[in-house]
Amino acid sequence: MDDTRSSPDRDLVDAVLANRPGAFERLVREHQGLCWHIIQRMVRNPEDARELCQDTFLRVHQCLHQYRYESALKSWIGRVAYTIALRHLQHKRIPLVDNGGGDDYALVENIGDGFDLEAACANEETARHLHAAIERLPPLQRTLLTLYYLEETSIPDIARITGLASGTIKSHLFRSRLRLRGALETRTGVAA
Repeated sequence: MDDTRSSPDRDLVDAVLANRPGAFERLVREHQGLCWHIIQRMVRNPEDARELCQDTFLRVHQCLHQYRYESALKSWIGRVAYTIALRHLQHKRIPLVDNGGGDDYALVENIGDGFDLEAACANEETARHLHAAIERLPPLQRTLLTLYYLEETSIPDIARITGLASGTIKSHLFRSRLRLRGALETRTGVAA
């Protein structure tokens, strides 16, 4: 971002770096939902997720002076949260993806496959099955679905957060949707 004028991100970062009262608390309030979604979807254990969220904001506080406005503050904080959750999974030796189907990640440019997640969520019973199926996905796929559909994060911003190529993200989203569609068809007996 080459704009050196005032922006909400720049104003907030400047306030935190100047130790203005309430500034860091505001930063946490504005970004804790994103942080929680990323970490909780990857880690799933609520106690670990809470601790890792605290670690994330501690790291953000320690490293905020390194933020260079090259991406949105949301993406930068998301990247910190993702990295902390990733290290936690590596430390616990929990695989990030399920390679049961091999590494045949075809680059899928169009995520649309006729499966409407919103419509699936409209029916309460179907929504329960859908959420259960999402919980069974590997950590990376749960996280990407959450960022894309719940947080409404763009593919380029997800790429900044995760460090993954856009094509890889699209492929994971596509494959996750296929798995969810299959799980719903199996559980409900209805073609999704």
